Amino acid sequence: MAFWVYMLRCSDGSYYLGHTADLLERLAEHNSGQGGPYTSSHLPVTLAYSEKLPSREEAAARESQIKGWSRKKKETLVRGDWTEVSRLAKGRRAARTT
Repeated sequence: MAFWVYMLRCSDGSYYLGHTADLLERLAEHNSGQGGPYTSSHLPVTLAYSEKLPSREEAAARESQIKGWSRKKKETLVRGDWTEVSRLAKGRRAARTT
Protein backbone atom coordinates (compact mmCIF):
# COMPACT_ATOMS: atom_id res chain seq x y z
CA MET A 1 0.00 0.00 0.00
CA ALA A 2 1.32 3.44 -0.94
CA PHE A 3 1.36 6.48 1.33
CA TRP A 4 1.61 10.17 0.69
CA VAL A 5 3.55 12.98 2.32
CA TYR A 6 1.77 16.27 1.71
CA MET A 7 2.21 19.97 2.32
CA LEU A 8 -0.76 22.28 2.68
CA ARG A 9 -0.72 26.04 2.26
CA CYS A 10 -2.97 27.56 4.90
CA SER A 11 -5.05 30.72 4.53
CA ASP A 12 -2.41 32.78 6.37
CA GLY A 13 0.39 31.55 4.06
CA SER A 14 1.84 29.09 6.58
CA TYR A 15 2.55 25.48 5.67
CA TYR A 16 1.36 22.26 7.27
CA LEU A 17 2.95 18.86 6.61
CA GLY A 18 1.48 15.43 7.12
CA HIS A 19 1.30 11.93 5.71
CA THR A 20 -1.64 9.70 4.83
CA ALA A 21 -2.77 6.65 2.90
CA ASP A 22 -5.63 8.57 1.20
CA LEU A 23 -4.58 12.02 0.04
CA LEU A 24 -7.94 13.23 -1.28
CA GLU A 25 -9.83 12.09 1.82
CA ARG A 26 -7.27 13.71 4.12
CA LEU A 27 -7.41 17.01 2.22
CA ALA A 28 -11.21 16.98 2.52
CA GLU A 29 -10.90 16.30 6.27
CA HIS A 30 -8.57 19.27 6.67
CA ASN A 31 -10.88 21.60 4.75
CA SER A 32 -13.93 20.45 6.73
CA GLY A 33 -12.18 21.34 10.00
CA GLN A 34 -11.65 17.69 10.95
CA GLY A 35 -7.93 17.63 10.09
CA GLY A 36 -6.63 18.82 13.43
CA PRO A 37 -6.33 21.95 15.52
CA TYR A 38 -3.74 23.78 13.40
CA THR A 39 -5.42 23.51 10.04
CA SER A 40 -8.92 23.94 11.44
CA SER A 41 -7.90 27.41 12.63
CA HIS A 42 -6.19 28.30 9.31
CA LEU A 43 -8.89 27.42 6.76
CA PRO A 44 -9.14 27.09 3.90
CA VAL A 45 -6.09 25.03 3.00
CA THR A 46 -4.82 24.06 -0.44
CA LEU A 47 -2.54 21.25 -1.47
CA ALA A 48 0.86 22.75 -2.24
CA TYR A 49 2.92 19.56 -2.66
CA SER A 50 2.52 15.80 -2.46
CA GLU A 51 4.83 12.85 -2.92
CA LYS A 52 3.86 9.17 -3.14
CA LEU A 53 6.04 6.75 -1.16
CA PRO A 54 5.91 2.96 -0.80
CA SER A 55 5.39 2.72 2.97
CA ARG A 56 4.05 4.61 5.98
CA GLU A 57 7.55 4.63 7.50
CA GLU A 58 9.08 6.25 4.41
CA ALA A 59 6.28 8.83 4.25
CA ALA A 60 6.74 9.68 7.95
CA ALA A 61 10.51 9.97 7.48
CA ARG A 62 10.09 12.26 4.46
CA GLU A 63 7.58 14.39 6.39
CA SER A 64 10.11 14.79 9.21
CA GLN A 65 12.85 15.67 6.75
CA ILE A 66 10.81 18.38 5.03
CA LYS A 67 9.57 19.78 8.36
CA GLY A 68 13.21 20.52 9.21
CA TRP A 69 13.70 22.59 6.08
CA SER A 70 13.64 26.37 5.90
CA ARG A 71 10.59 28.11 4.46
CA LYS A 72 12.68 29.08 1.42
CA LYS A 73 13.58 25.45 0.75
CA LYS A 74 9.94 24.32 1.21
CA GLU A 75 8.79 26.96 -1.29
CA THR A 76 11.47 25.79 -3.72
CA LEU A 77 10.15 22.23 -3.36
CA VAL A 78 6.60 23.45 -4.04
CA ARG A 79 7.85 25.12 -7.24
CA GLY A 80 9.52 21.84 -8.26
CA ASP A 81 12.95 23.47 -8.63
CA TRP A 82 15.07 20.42 -7.79
CA THR A 83 18.33 22.14 -8.77
CA GLU A 84 17.70 24.87 -6.19
CA VAL A 85 16.54 22.35 -3.54
CA SER A 86 19.84 20.55 -4.02
CA ARG A 87 21.83 23.80 -3.90
CA LEU A 88 20.10 24.84 -0.68
CA ALA A 89 20.84 21.43 0.87
CA LYS A 90 24.52 21.74 -0.03
CA GLY A 91 24.67 25.27 1.36
CA ARG A 92 23.27 24.12 4.69
CA ARG A 93 25.72 21.20 4.92
CA ALA A 94 28.62 23.53 4.12
CA ALA A 95 27.50 25.95 6.86
CA ARG A 96 27.46 23.12 9.42
CA THR A 97 31.04 22.08 8.67
CA THR A 98 32.56 25.53 9.12
